[in-house]
Amino acid sequence: MKILEDRVYFVIDMKSFFASVECAERGLDPMTTNLVVADEERSKGTICLAVTPAMKKFGVKNRCRLFEIPKGIDYIIAKPRMKKYIDYSANIYAIYLKYIDKNDIHTYSIDECIIDATDYLKLYNLKTKEFVQKLMGEILETLHIPSSAGIGTNMYLAKIALDITGKKTPDRIGWLNEEKYRQTLWKHTPLRDFWQISYGTEERLAKYGIYDMERLAHFDENILYKEFGVNAELLIDHAWGRETCLMSDIKSYKSKSKSISSSQILPKNYTFNEAKIVLKEMIQNGCYDLTNQNYATSFIEVFVAYGDKRGDISKGIEHLNANTNLYSIIVKSAEKIYNEVVKASRLVRKVGYVFMDITSSECEQYDFFTDLNKVKKEKNMVKTVLDVKDKYGKNSLIKGLDLDEKATQRERNTSIGGHKSGED
Repeated sequence: MKILEDRVYFVIDMKSFFASVECAERGLDPMTTNLVVADEERSKGTICLAVTPAMKKFGVKNRCRLFEIPKGIDYIIAKPRMKKYIDYSANIYAIYLKYIDKNDIHTYSIDECIIDATDYLKLYNLKTKEFVQKLMGEILETLHIPSSAGIGTNMYLAKIALDITGKKTPDRIGWLNEEKYRQTLWKHTPLRDFWQISYGTEERLAKYGIYDMERLAHFDENILYKEFGVNAELLIDHAWGRETCLMSDIKSYKSKSKSISSSQILPKNYTFNEAKIVLKEMIQNGCYDLTNQNYATSFIEVFVAYGDKRGDISKGIEHLNANTNLYSIIVKSAEKIYNEVVKASRLVRKVGYVFMDITSSECEQYDFFTDLNKVKKEKNMVKTVLDVKDKYGKNSLIKGLDLDEKATQRERNTSIGGHKSGED
Protein backbone atom coordinates (compact mmCIF):
# COMPACT_ATOMS: atom_id res chain seq x y z
CA MET A 1 0.00 0.00 0.00
CA LYS A 2 1.22 3.47 -0.85
CA ILE A 3 2.43 5.42 2.18
CA LEU A 4 0.92 8.90 2.29
CA GLU A 5 2.72 11.93 3.64
CA ASP A 6 0.88 14.37 5.88
CA ARG A 7 -1.12 16.31 3.34
CA VAL A 8 -3.90 18.88 3.31
CA TYR A 9 -6.70 18.78 0.76
CA PHE A 10 -9.57 21.17 0.13
CA VAL A 11 -12.78 20.37 -1.67
CA ILE A 12 -14.61 23.62 -2.42
CA ASP A 13 -18.17 23.59 -3.73
CA MET A 14 -20.29 26.53 -4.81
CA LYS A 15 -23.60 26.61 -2.97
CA SER A 16 -26.56 26.03 -5.30
CA PHE A 17 -24.29 27.19 -8.10
CA PHE A 18 -26.75 27.84 -10.94
CA ALA A 19 -29.21 29.54 -8.60
CA SER A 20 -26.43 31.60 -6.99
CA VAL A 21 -25.27 32.79 -10.42
CA GLU A 22 -28.81 33.89 -11.27
CA CYS A 23 -28.98 35.79 -7.98
CA ALA A 24 -25.57 37.38 -8.59
CA GLU A 25 -26.72 38.56 -12.02
CA ARG A 26 -29.76 40.18 -10.38
CA GLY A 27 -27.87 41.71 -7.45
CA LEU A 28 -29.68 39.39 -5.02
CA ASP A 29 -28.46 37.30 -2.07
CA PRO A 30 -29.08 33.56 -2.65
CA MET A 31 -29.12 32.99 1.10
CA THR A 32 -32.26 35.11 1.42
CA THR A 33 -33.80 35.05 -2.08
CA ASN A 34 -36.35 32.48 -3.17
CA LEU A 35 -35.26 31.44 -6.66
CA VAL A 36 -35.25 28.26 -8.72
CA VAL A 37 -33.55 27.54 -12.04
CA ALA A 38 -35.96 25.73 -14.34
CA ASP A 39 -37.30 25.89 -17.86
CA GLU A 40 -41.01 26.28 -17.15
CA GLU A 41 -41.75 26.33 -20.89
CA ARG A 42 -41.22 22.56 -20.93
CA SER A 43 -43.99 21.84 -18.38
CA LYS A 44 -44.75 22.02 -14.68
CA GLY A 45 -43.09 18.61 -14.49
CA THR A 46 -39.72 20.05 -15.50
CA ILE A 47 -36.84 19.49 -13.10
CA CYS A 48 -35.42 22.40 -11.13
CA LEU A 49 -31.69 22.40 -11.87
CA ALA A 50 -30.99 24.35 -8.69
CA VAL A 51 -32.79 26.08 -5.85
CA THR A 52 -31.35 28.73 -3.56
CA PRO A 53 -30.47 27.95 0.07
CA ALA A 54 -33.40 30.19 1.03
CA MET A 55 -35.76 27.81 -0.80
CA LYS A 56 -34.22 24.80 0.90
CA LYS A 57 -35.29 26.23 4.25
CA PHE A 58 -38.87 25.60 3.11
CA GLY A 59 -38.01 21.95 2.46
CA VAL A 60 -37.66 22.42 -1.31
CA LYS A 61 -35.00 20.02 -2.62
CA ASN A 62 -32.59 20.27 -5.52
CA ARG A 63 -33.74 18.38 -8.61
CA CYS A 64 -37.38 18.60 -7.56
CA ARG A 65 -40.05 19.25 -10.17
CA LEU A 66 -41.83 22.59 -10.37
CA PHE A 67 -45.19 21.14 -9.36
CA GLU A 68 -43.60 19.71 -6.19
CA ILE A 69 -42.80 23.17 -4.79
CA PRO A 70 -45.32 23.85 -2.00
CA LYS A 71 -47.98 26.40 -2.77
CA GLY A 72 -47.77 29.68 -0.90
CA ILE A 73 -44.04 30.20 -1.52
CA ASP A 74 -43.31 33.32 -3.56
CA TYR A 75 -40.28 32.64 -5.75
CA ILE A 76 -38.48 33.66 -8.94
CA ILE A 77 -38.14 31.20 -11.82
CA ALA A 78 -34.93 31.73 -13.78
CA LYS A 79 -34.41 30.06 -17.14
CA PRO A 80 -31.18 28.01 -17.39
CA ARG A 81 -28.22 29.82 -18.94
CA MET A 82 -25.51 27.19 -19.25
CA LYS A 83 -23.07 29.45 -21.09
CA LYS A 84 -23.29 31.92 -18.22
CA TYR A 85 -22.60 29.20 -15.64
CA ILE A 86 -19.59 27.98 -17.60
CA ASP A 87 -18.22 31.54 -17.68
CA TYR A 88 -18.62 31.87 -13.90
CA SER A 89 -16.94 28.50 -13.38
CA ALA A 90 -13.98 29.63 -15.47
CA ASN A 91 -13.72 32.83 -13.40
CA ILE A 92 -13.72 30.80 -10.18
CA TYR A 93 -10.97 28.58 -11.54
CA ALA A 94 -8.99 31.72 -12.42
CA ILE A 95 -9.15 32.77 -8.75
CA TYR A 96 -7.68 29.42 -7.71
CA LEU A 97 -4.87 29.84 -10.25
CA LYS A 98 -3.84 33.11 -8.61
CA TYR A 99 -2.66 31.10 -5.61
CA ILE A 100 -2.30 27.46 -6.70
CA ASP A 101 -0.57 25.70 -9.58
CA LYS A 102 -2.92 23.95 -12.01
CA ASN A 103 -1.20 20.62 -11.24
CA ASP A 104 -2.55 20.85 -7.69
CA ILE A 105 -6.15 21.50 -8.79
CA HIS A 106 -8.62 18.89 -10.03
CA THR A 107 -11.91 20.15 -11.46
CA TYR A 108 -14.41 17.64 -10.12
CA SER A 109 -17.47 19.32 -11.65
CA ILE A 110 -18.59 22.70 -12.97
CA ASP A 111 -18.99 23.97 -9.39
CA GLU A 112 -16.58 21.85 -7.36
CA CYS A 113 -12.77 21.57 -7.23
CA ILE A 114 -10.29 19.44 -5.29
CA ILE A 115 -7.11 21.23 -4.24
CA ASP A 116 -3.89 19.85 -2.79
CA ALA A 117 -3.03 22.76 -0.49
CA THR A 118 -0.10 21.08 1.28
CA ASP A 119 2.74 23.09 -0.22
CA TYR A 120 0.98 26.46 -0.06
CA LEU A 121 0.37 26.89 3.65
CA LYS A 122 4.00 27.80 4.39
CA LEU A 123 4.26 29.79 1.15
CA TYR A 124 1.46 32.14 2.23
CA ASN A 125 2.10 31.76 5.96
CA LEU A 126 -1.51 30.77 6.53
CA LYS A 127 -3.16 28.15 8.67
CA THR A 128 -5.28 25.54 6.92
CA LYS A 129 -8.64 27.12 7.65
CA GLU A 130 -7.34 30.63 6.94
CA PHE A 131 -6.25 29.59 3.45
CA VAL A 132 -9.56 28.00 2.48
CA GLN A 133 -11.41 31.02 3.90
CA LYS A 134 -9.22 33.29 1.76
CA LEU A 135 -10.23 31.41 -1.39
CA MET A 136 -13.91 31.29 -0.45
CA GLY A 137 -13.87 34.95 0.52
CA GLU A 138 -12.37 36.10 -2.77
CA ILE A 139 -14.94 34.12 -4.74
CA LEU A 140 -17.74 35.71 -2.70
CA GLU A 141 -16.32 39.23 -2.92
CA THR A 142 -15.47 39.07 -6.63
CA LEU A 143 -18.31 36.99 -8.06
CA HIS A 144 -20.89 37.08 -5.22
CA ILE A 145 -21.09 33.27 -5.13
CA PRO A 146 -21.18 31.63 -1.66
CA SER A 147 -19.39 28.33 -1.17
CA SER A 148 -18.79 25.45 1.24
CA ALA A 149 -15.55 23.57 1.85
CA GLY A 150 -14.19 20.35 3.23
CA ILE A 151 -10.67 19.99 4.62
CA GLY A 152 -9.10 16.56 4.96
CA THR A 153 -5.82 14.71 5.33
CA ASN A 154 -6.70 12.85 2.14
CA MET A 155 -9.03 13.58 -0.78
CA TYR A 156 -11.76 11.22 0.41
CA LEU A 157 -11.90 12.80 3.86
CA ALA A 158 -11.96 16.29 2.36
CA LYS A 159 -14.90 15.27 0.18
CA ILE A 160 -16.79 13.76 3.12
CA ALA A 161 -15.97 16.80 5.27
CA LEU A 162 -17.67 18.89 2.60
CA ASP A 163 -20.67 16.66 1.85
CA ILE A 164 -21.65 15.64 5.38
CA THR A 165 -19.94 18.03 7.80
CA GLY A 166 -19.16 21.36 6.13
CA LYS A 167 -22.59 22.09 4.71
CA LYS A 168 -24.07 22.00 8.23
CA THR A 169 -21.59 24.23 10.09
CA PRO A 170 -22.11 28.00 10.53
CA ASP A 171 -19.00 28.86 8.48
CA ARG A 172 -19.75 26.08 5.94
CA ILE A 173 -16.32 24.49 6.48
CA GLY A 174 -15.78 20.93 7.67
CA TRP A 175 -12.57 19.20 8.72
CA LEU A 176 -11.69 15.52 9.08
CA ASN A 177 -8.72 13.26 9.68
CA GLU A 178 -9.01 9.49 10.03
CA GLU A 179 -9.47 9.61 13.80
CA LYS A 180 -12.17 12.28 13.74
CA TYR A 181 -13.89 10.48 10.86
CA ARG A 182 -14.20 7.30 12.93
CA GLN A 183 -15.27 9.18 16.03
CA THR A 184 -17.98 11.29 14.38
CA LEU A 185 -19.17 9.52 11.22
CA TRP A 186 -18.76 5.78 11.76
CA LYS A 187 -22.38 5.50 12.85
CA HIS A 188 -23.75 8.05 10.37
CA THR A 189 -26.70 6.94 8.26
CA PRO A 190 -27.76 6.59 5.52
CA LEU A 191 -24.68 5.15 3.85
CA ARG A 192 -25.58 6.79 0.54
CA ASP A 193 -24.53 10.12 2.07
CA PHE A 194 -20.96 8.92 1.64
CA TRP A 195 -19.16 9.61 -1.62
CA GLN A 196 -19.34 6.73 -4.15
CA ILE A 197 -22.02 4.76 -2.28
CA SER A 198 -25.11 4.63 -4.47
CA TYR A 199 -28.62 3.41 -3.68
CA GLY A 200 -27.69 0.10 -5.27
CA THR A 201 -24.53 -0.33 -3.19
CA GLU A 202 -26.46 0.62 -0.06
CA GLU A 203 -29.06 -2.07 -0.79
CA ARG A 204 -26.38 -4.71 -1.43
CA LEU A 205 -24.68 -3.87 1.87
CA ALA A 206 -28.01 -3.99 3.69
CA LYS A 207 -28.32 -7.67 2.72
CA TYR A 208 -25.52 -8.34 5.21
CA GLY A 209 -26.88 -6.05 7.92
CA ILE A 210 -24.38 -3.28 7.07
CA TYR A 211 -25.99 0.12 7.64
CA ASP A 212 -23.04 2.27 8.73
CA MET A 213 -19.30 2.62 8.14
CA GLU A 214 -18.31 1.05 11.47
CA ARG A 215 -20.07 -2.19 10.58
CA LEU A 216 -18.57 -2.08 7.08
CA ALA A 217 -15.05 -1.55 8.48
CA HIS A 218 -15.29 -4.64 10.68
CA PHE A 219 -17.18 -6.92 8.30
CA ASP A 220 -15.70 -10.10 6.81
CA GLU A 221 -13.58 -8.92 3.89
CA ASN A 222 -13.90 -12.24 2.06
CA ILE A 223 -17.66 -11.77 1.81
CA LEU A 224 -17.23 -8.18 0.62
CA TYR A 225 -14.80 -9.24 -2.13
CA LYS A 226 -17.20 -11.98 -3.20
CA GLU A 227 -20.06 -9.46 -3.42
CA PHE A 228 -18.22 -6.46 -4.93
CA GLY A 229 -15.06 -7.88 -6.53
CA VAL A 230 -12.10 -5.48 -6.69
CA ASN A 231 -14.40 -2.58 -5.71
CA ALA A 232 -14.48 -4.02 -2.21
CA GLU A 233 -10.99 -2.63 -1.62
CA LEU A 234 -12.23 0.92 -2.09
CA LEU A 235 -15.25 0.32 0.17
CA ILE A 236 -13.03 -1.10 2.93
CA ASP A 237 -10.48 1.73 2.68
CA HIS A 238 -13.20 4.36 2.78
CA ALA A 239 -14.88 2.68 5.74
CA TRP A 240 -11.66 3.30 7.68
CA GLY A 241 -11.23 6.81 6.23
CA ARG A 242 -8.25 5.80 4.09
CA GLU A 243 -7.47 7.01 0.57
CA THR A 244 -4.23 6.20 -1.25
CA CYS A 245 -4.84 8.33 -4.34
CA LEU A 246 -2.74 11.49 -4.67
CA MET A 247 -3.29 14.50 -6.91
CA SER A 248 -0.34 13.32 -9.01
CA ASP A 249 -2.17 10.03 -9.61
CA ILE A 250 -5.19 11.91 -10.98
CA LYS A 251 -3.04 14.05 -13.25
CA SER A 252 -1.11 11.09 -14.64
CA TYR A 253 -4.07 8.72 -15.04
CA LYS A 254 -4.80 7.46 -18.53
CA SER A 255 -7.69 5.09 -19.09
CA LYS A 256 -6.82 1.77 -20.71
CA SER A 257 -10.12 1.83 -22.57
CA LYS A 258 -12.23 4.72 -23.80
CA SER A 259 -15.99 5.14 -23.98
CA ILE A 260 -18.39 7.87 -25.03
CA SER A 261 -21.84 8.14 -23.48
CA SER A 262 -24.89 10.34 -23.60
CA SER A 263 -28.21 10.36 -21.80
CA GLN A 264 -31.14 12.68 -21.37
CA ILE A 265 -34.04 13.06 -18.99
CA LEU A 266 -37.14 13.40 -21.13
CA PRO A 267 -39.47 16.40 -20.65
CA LYS A 268 -42.19 13.99 -19.52
CA ASN A 269 -42.86 10.26 -19.44
CA TYR A 270 -42.60 8.82 -22.97
CA THR A 271 -44.15 5.66 -24.37
CA PHE A 272 -41.99 2.81 -25.65
CA ASN A 273 -42.10 4.04 -29.27
CA GLU A 274 -41.72 7.72 -28.39
CA ALA A 275 -38.56 7.07 -26.37
CA LYS A 276 -37.17 4.96 -29.23
CA ILE A 277 -37.39 8.01 -31.51
CA VAL A 278 -35.27 9.99 -29.06
CA LEU A 279 -32.74 7.15 -28.80
CA LYS A 280 -32.35 7.04 -32.59
CA GLU A 281 -31.77 10.81 -32.65
CA MET A 282 -29.14 10.45 -29.94
CA ILE A 283 -27.39 7.63 -31.78
CA GLN A 284 -27.30 9.77 -34.94
CA ASN A 285 -25.75 12.66 -33.02
CA GLY A 286 -23.32 10.27 -31.32
CA CYS A 287 -22.19 8.91 -34.67
CA TYR A 288 -21.54 12.47 -35.83
CA ASP A 289 -19.40 12.99 -32.72
CA LEU A 290 -17.45 9.79 -33.41
CA THR A 291 -16.77 10.93 -36.96
CA ASN A 292 -15.73 14.43 -35.87
CA GLN A 293 -13.25 12.98 -33.38
CA ASN A 294 -11.99 10.28 -35.77
CA TYR A 295 -13.23 7.47 -33.53
CA ALA A 296 -14.97 4.15 -34.11
CA THR A 297 -16.73 1.77 -31.73
CA SER A 298 -17.39 -1.97 -31.62
CA PHE A 299 -19.68 -2.25 -28.55
CA ILE A 300 -22.86 -0.38 -27.66
CA GLU A 301 -24.92 -0.29 -24.48
CA VAL A 302 -28.47 1.09 -24.38
CA PHE A 303 -30.27 1.91 -21.14
CA VAL A 304 -33.52 3.48 -19.98
CA ALA A 305 -34.97 4.53 -16.63
CA TYR A 306 -38.70 4.33 -16.09
CA GLY A 307 -40.89 7.18 -14.92
CA ASP A 308 -42.94 5.35 -12.33
CA LYS A 309 -40.23 3.94 -10.05
CA ARG A 310 -36.94 5.54 -9.04
CA GLY A 311 -33.83 3.48 -9.70
CA ASP A 312 -35.64 0.98 -11.96
CA ILE A 313 -33.64 0.64 -15.18
CA SER A 314 -33.30 -1.68 -18.15
CA LYS A 315 -30.08 -2.02 -20.13
CA GLY A 316 -28.35 -4.24 -22.62
CA ILE A 317 -25.00 -4.53 -24.44
CA GLU A 318 -24.22 -5.84 -27.92
CA HIS A 319 -21.08 -6.40 -29.94
CA LEU A 320 -21.39 -4.76 -33.35
CA ASN A 321 -20.57 -6.70 -36.49
CA ALA A 322 -18.04 -3.97 -37.28
CA ASN A 323 -15.69 -1.46 -35.71
CA THR A 324 -17.34 1.65 -37.12
CA ASN A 325 -18.87 5.11 -36.69
CA LEU A 326 -21.64 4.60 -39.25
CA TYR A 327 -25.19 5.33 -38.10
CA SER A 328 -26.71 2.72 -40.44
CA ILE A 329 -24.85 -0.06 -38.63
CA ILE A 330 -24.89 1.22 -35.04
CA VAL A 331 -28.58 2.17 -34.98
CA LYS A 332 -29.61 -1.38 -35.93
CA SER A 333 -27.87 -2.79 -32.87
CA ALA A 334 -29.23 0.02 -30.68
CA GLU A 335 -32.81 -0.71 -31.80
CA LYS A 336 -32.27 -4.44 -31.30
CA ILE A 337 -31.11 -3.93 -27.72
CA TYR A 338 -33.92 -1.47 -27.03
CA ASN A 339 -36.62 -3.82 -28.36
CA GLU A 340 -35.23 -6.71 -26.30
CA VAL A 341 -34.67 -5.08 -22.92
CA VAL A 342 -37.14 -2.19 -22.60
CA LYS A 343 -40.55 -3.08 -21.18
CA ALA A 344 -43.09 -1.92 -23.75
CA SER A 345 -45.85 -1.49 -21.14
CA ARG A 346 -43.79 0.97 -19.08
CA LEU A 347 -43.35 4.73 -19.50
CA VAL A 348 -39.76 5.90 -20.02
CA ARG A 349 -38.30 9.03 -18.37
CA LYS A 350 -34.59 8.70 -19.22
CA VAL A 351 -32.81 7.17 -22.19
CA GLY A 352 -29.13 6.84 -23.03
CA TYR A 353 -26.34 4.92 -24.70
CA VAL A 354 -22.65 4.12 -24.27
CA PHE A 355 -20.23 3.56 -27.14
CA MET A 356 -17.52 1.29 -25.71
CA ASP A 357 -14.11 0.04 -26.81
CA ILE A 358 -13.46 3.30 -28.66
CA THR A 359 -10.54 3.21 -31.12
CA SER A 360 -9.16 5.38 -33.88
CA SER A 361 -11.28 5.43 -37.03
CA GLU A 362 -8.15 4.22 -38.81
CA CYS A 363 -8.87 0.87 -37.15
CA GLU A 364 -12.35 0.51 -38.70
CA GLN A 365 -13.21 -3.06 -39.63
CA TYR A 366 -16.20 -4.57 -41.45
CA ASP A 367 -17.25 -8.16 -42.01
CA PHE A 368 -17.15 -10.01 -45.32
CA PHE A 369 -20.81 -9.26 -46.07
CA THR A 370 -20.56 -5.46 -45.77
CA ASP A 371 -20.99 -3.50 -49.00
CA LEU A 372 -17.93 -1.23 -48.90
CA ASN A 373 -19.35 0.98 -51.65
CA LYS A 374 -22.30 1.78 -49.39
CA VAL A 375 -19.88 2.47 -46.55
CA LYS A 376 -17.96 4.95 -48.70
CA LYS A 377 -21.17 6.62 -49.88
CA GLU A 378 -22.47 7.06 -46.32
CA LYS A 379 -19.13 8.45 -45.15
CA ASN A 380 -19.12 11.03 -47.93
CA MET A 381 -22.68 12.02 -47.05
CA VAL A 382 -21.80 12.39 -43.35
CA LYS A 383 -18.78 14.54 -44.20
CA THR A 384 -21.00 16.84 -46.26
CA VAL A 385 -23.60 17.06 -43.48
CA LEU A 386 -20.96 17.88 -40.88
CA ASP A 387 -19.41 20.55 -43.12
CA VAL A 388 -22.82 22.23 -43.54
CA LYS A 389 -23.61 22.02 -39.82
CA ASP A 390 -20.21 23.43 -38.94
CA LYS A 391 -20.74 26.41 -41.25
CA TYR A 392 -24.44 27.14 -40.75
CA GLY A 393 -25.32 25.62 -37.37
CA LYS A 394 -26.44 22.24 -36.05
CA ASN A 395 -30.06 22.75 -37.10
CA SER A 396 -29.21 23.76 -40.66
CA LEU A 397 -29.69 20.13 -41.75
CA ILE A 398 -32.05 17.79 -39.91
CA LYS A 399 -33.61 14.42 -40.61
CA GLY A 400 -37.33 13.78 -40.92
CA LEU A 401 -37.04 11.90 -37.63
CA ASP A 402 -36.17 15.17 -35.89
CA LEU A 403 -39.49 16.70 -36.94
CA ASP A 404 -41.49 14.18 -34.92
CA GLU A 405 -43.57 15.79 -32.17
CA LYS A 406 -41.68 13.84 -29.50
CA ALA A 407 -38.20 14.39 -30.95
CA THR A 408 -35.78 16.45 -28.88
CA GLN A 409 -32.62 16.88 -30.95
CA ARG A 410 -33.48 20.23 -32.56
CA GLU A 411 -33.91 21.78 -29.12
CA ARG A 412 -30.81 20.05 -27.76
CA ASN A 413 -28.79 21.43 -30.65
CA THR A 414 -29.30 24.89 -29.17
CA SER A 415 -28.43 23.82 -25.62
CA ILE A 416 -25.39 22.96 -23.53
CA GLY A 417 -25.50 19.72 -21.56
CA GLY A 418 -29.18 19.36 -22.45
CA HIS A 419 -30.07 22.77 -20.96
CA LYS A 420 -30.61 26.19 -22.48
CA SER A 421 -27.37 28.02 -23.14
CA GLY A 422 -28.97 31.39 -22.40
CA GLU A 423 -27.80 32.79 -25.72
CA ASP A 424 -30.07 33.90 -28.52
